[in-house]
Amino acid sequence: MSSVPASAFLALALILFCIGLYGALTKRNTVIVLISIELMLNAVNINLVTFSKYGLNPSITGQVFTLFAMAVGAAEAAVGLAILMSVYRNKKTVHIDEMDEMKN
Repeated sequence: MSSVPASAFLALALILFCIGLYGALTKRNTVIVLISIELMLNAVNINLVTFSKYGLNPSITGQVFTLFAMAVGAAEAAVGLAILMSVYRNKKTVHIDEMDEMKN
């Protein structure tokens, strides 16, 4: 087995999730918020793989869910950046609090 305990992986996931949550809630730049959301998603992926390996019934299902979550994360990043570029062309800003209106 592995010499690294499950608590180390869970602590790493907790730290990553807290950093992502802090970035998503406090930053004004939309790119930083998207990166923070990706950090939170990666923390969830670490938890899925950890419980897949160290859980009561170790199996590969957590790793399969992680692959699906990574695919969703990649699509979310691509769509999010495309929307951000479109909004930037119209508004000339990437600050979240200045994007609250639909008009030009």
